[in-house]
Amino acid sequence: MKNFLKRPRARGAAFVSAALLGAGGGAAVVAATDRGATVVRQVTVGASAQPAASSTSTVGEIYERSAQSVVEITVGGGSGAQSQGSGFVYDDEGHVITNQHVVAGGSAVSVKFADGSTYDATVVGTDPSTDLAVLDVDAPASALEPLALAESEEVEVGDGVIAIGSPFGLEQTVTTGIVSALHRQINSPNDFAIDDAIQTDAAINHGNSGGPLLDLDGRVIGVNSQIESESGGNDGVGFAVPSDTVAKIAAALIADGEIEHAYLGVATEDTPADDGASIAEVRPGTPAAAAGLRDGDVVTELDGEVIGDADELRRLIDAQRPGDSVELTVVRDGAERTIEVELAARPSA
Repeated sequence: MKNFLKRPRARGAAFVSAALLGAGGGAAVVAATDRGATVVRQVTVGASAQPAASSTSTVGEIYERSAQSVVEITVGGGSGAQSQGSGFVYDDEGHVITNQHVVAGGSAVSVKFADGSTYDATVVGTDPSTDLAVLDVDAPASALEPLALAESEEVEVGDGVIAIGSPFGLEQTVTTGIVSALHRQINSPNDFAIDDAIQTDAAINHGNSGGPLLDLDGRVIGVNSQIESESGGNDGVGFAVPSDTVAKIAAALIADGEIEHAYLGVATEDTPADDGASIAEVRPGTPAAAAGLRDGDVVTELDGEVIGDADELRRLIDAQRPGDSVELTVVRDGAERTIEVELAARPSA
């Protein structure tokens, strides 16, 4: 499993992907991070996105309605090793959503449904920057019951949630909890930030990767992807890629088989006064380097929009497309200047 969490945001804790090496077996030990943390590694689309809402349905009722749409994914590697994760049916054309790290490097993919039937699948496209992947499963139409996507921007802290997946190969496992926090930032497999992750205390373990995090109406609010853990097991801090991101990335992957993200090529940090994004590093060979940006520059505006902090600059860059030109207002040595940058495509690794 790729070591993709090299910069944990909390000290002393291990960030662990929720995929499982060795389908049906125990969790396997893989590489350690550089801070010592161990990484265990027009169709009917999820109906249309709808605002999240409360429900009087019981957990059992939601599970009964949703479980047939949740699948176990097994990926074979060239050496005969297997990895295992979870996923869910996205549309009635046979598309299944999972994590990119579940299928990364795999040569053969199979999808197992709740009734035990197993079908071959192909990878339509992956996006390591958001840790999402779309599969195309060769299953009959009768097996394809899509889960609806909720609008994750409507989710609130304290909302009840349900996770369904295959932790440790134990398929169709359901756990419950609440939304513990919103707008968390987690690292992607290619070491870029994934914004607006949903934090939950619902039990998520190795093998839950790619499975759905559901609201109390049985709609997907996120894709379970990572846990933060000192023990390597579930400590009640899990993270899901938000459904608004899932909808955007899945649509692009299904349409084109790939997606490109705009890339500036800097590492940034907040300023003490929250009056811009300070450039900590200009990476060589990038649009930032070509435009003449320097370490220590503070970006205060992008195309006239005020930048409050580093997260805001990253979001505005991500809203652009590769090839777009943006005008940055930069403070350098106390003097303000304007620098035009032509953005490139974000590297895949």
